[in-house]
Amino acid sequence: MSELKNDRFLRALANEPVDITPVWMMRQAGRYLPEYKATRAEAGSFMDLCRNAELACEVTLQPLRRFPLDAAILFSDILTVPDAMGLGLYFAEGEGPNFERPVRTAADVDKLFVPDPEGELQYVMNAVRTIRRELNGDVPLIGFAGSPWTLATYMVEGKSSKDYAITKAMLYSDPKLLHKILDVTARSVTSYLNAQIAAGAQTVMIFDSWGGALSHDAYKEFSLQYMQQIVDGLTRENDGRKVPVILFTKGGGLWLDAMAETGCDGLGLDWTVDIGNARAQVGDKVALQGNMDPSLLYGTPERIREEVATILSRYGKGSGHVFNLGHGIHQHVSPENAGVFVDAVHELSKQYH
Repeated sequence: MSELKNDRFLRALANEPVDITPVWMMRQAGRYLPEYKATRAEAGSFMDLCRNAELACEVTLQPLRRFPLDAAILFSDILTVPDAMGLGLYFAEGEGPNFERPVRTAADVDKLFVPDPEGELQYVMNAVRTIRRELNGDVPLIGFAGSPWTLATYMVEGKSSKDYAITKAMLYSDPKLLHKILDVTARSVTSYLNAQIAAGAQTVMIFDSWGGALSHDAYKEFSLQYMQQIVDGLTRENDGRKVPVILFTKGGGLWLDAMAETGCDGLGLDWTVDIGNARAQVGDKVALQGNMDPSLLYGTPERIREEVATILSRYGKGSGHVFNLGHGIHQHVSPENAGVFVDAVHELSKQYH
């Protein structure tokens, strides 16, 4: 494999010195880019885009052609794993993902299995291999998966939910059943991420989008415990280099200490957290990734630069910070403002290194 021309993202995750703070954006390949919309139209549907290695590679590289980002992230979806378990994923116009066969009974749970990452999910590995080849060592490639809790909410509800009522009812009335779902999902995610690493992903990130919906104790039992299981089972070195793992719980600011204890390398922060407080809390145990409110990209260029400066100053001097948004970039943001953001991070961070 080719040597990395720009490894500051991996160095920051290892708390090693960098020249400037690295930056990438969650959902950087996506609907705010006109070229993404064109490729998506060419693919036919969202899942057809995910399943076509050449087109998934194309949309992964699109933001890197526009902006001097320090990492690429695989273009895929967190729901590929439950889809590969045979739940029948489909996207309804205007209402997001749905599953034909939600998991609600013991009989449903008994049908769940760990998908073969080079079988049912081979299209994802093909995309990873293609992207890694086409990146040609320019920047590292991030692989990812959803957390078991987040995936379980979709599997049980059968679609997106505001209150997770069916999943939480199961959590409190039949916790053993939910634990069975979470265990098979955690084993699936571990196998899936290890296959992404073998195919060429140089970092992996676990997206716990809905962990913040849980109570304090339930978070530790039903979300963090299973992310811990995954971290313990991951391949942590490949290609002669450490493969860092980032955990991101949206709404997880209350649990940073516990998350840092898992043995992960980095924690994603949403915009509700003060990054200076987070750094004081977890010290040098883990790197921190975040955490500008994505809505700031609707602001003026001056306002965007001001916010970047604020977050950099709150983090302070030294390595261990990967600049990012606190969640995915919004689809109606102008690409020009995204460019202002990326340039501001590189320019204004020099003084801290």
